[in-house]
Amino acid sequence: MSGRLTVVGLGPGSPRQMTPEAAAAVAEADILFGYAPYLARLPERTGQERRASDNREEIARAAAALEAAVAGAKVAMVSGGDPGVFAMAAAVCEAIEHGPEQWRALDVQIVPGVTAMLAVAARCGAPLGHDFCAISLSDNLKPWELVEKRLALAAEAGFVIALYNPISRARPWQLGRAFERLRAVLAGDIPVVFGRAAGREDERIALTTLATADPAQADMATCIIIGTAQTRIVAREGLPPIVYAPRSAPAAQ
Repeated sequence: MSGRLTVVGLGPGSPRQMTPEAAAAVAEADILFGYAPYLARLPERTGQERRASDNREEIARAAAALEAAVAGAKVAMVSGGDPGVFAMAAAVCEAIEHGPEQWRALDVQIVPGVTAMLAVAARCGAPLGHDFCAISLSDNLKPWELVEKRLALAAEAGFVIALYNPISRARPWQLGRAFERLRAVLAGDIPVVFGRAAGREDERIALTTLATADPAQADMATCIIIGTAQTRIVAREGLPPIVYAPRSAPAAQ
């Protein structure tokens, strides 16, 4: 087949944080598919078509992109952050698994990007310097009971936790419930970082504690990092504090 599909991670939003490989894949595409706000980050190019869709239409978007590539187009499917972290790479793979045989014959490539938790972590120090996990608070594709179970088990296991999709107009209550669940396991002085739009002009990084963490500080552009008892905070006069996880693991209890 002459067509191909490249799934591209655009990074957290700043053009400076898009990799050269990702920029090249976008520039070479005949057609761009993606969630409309992500497509809006990219400069328009003469002759390049854009097909935007809603963020809840991932499988349909993947199928449409695969069909366009089968028809001979060079297609780029764009995602914010990294396409393999709560994003379109998994949707494309799922569509290929369950779709027609011709989709399996396509040249499909995944181009990584800087995901939100890495961008937020870099802005405040190194809070992911030891074992960590990432959990999406969205229950669109899994039951909320499973989200709560994973939060509690991750906290009990001593993982630093990065929370994606913390809150939205349709899900205004879940972040508060998540904090309540974590407070039942973790001490109130555990550091919490709210990182919104890391690397962009409207960036907002805030450091607080689990006891005082307020869901109103977050929106869908926010990634939240929950520390552990081992997380360190280094105060600096006239400068933001450094938050980091020591590289040495705590002794087994």
